[in-house]
Amino acid sequence: MSKDAEQSFFSKTGVITVLILSVLFFLFMLWVLAPHVPSQDFYTVLIISSITSFCMTGVFWIASNMFLVTLVDYKQRKKN
Repeated sequence: MSKDAEQSFFSKTGVITVLILSVLFFLFMLWVLAPHVPSQDFYTVLIISSITSFCMTGVFWIASNMFLVTLVDYKQRKKN
């Protein structure tokens, strides 16, 4: 195998970047979704908006990782 084929699609920098972006996305979605919960109880609003934000953050995390892998693969193929 060539050296290029053995190069990993993941790096520590990429994983940390996606993790930080996911945390920021979670907090942003928590802020956006909280007014849409039909309740006046603070803890109910926090729980429901957190659960919804967590699901959406999971999709964002998967999409971010897919984008990162695709970008690295594109750059590797462009070099060759």
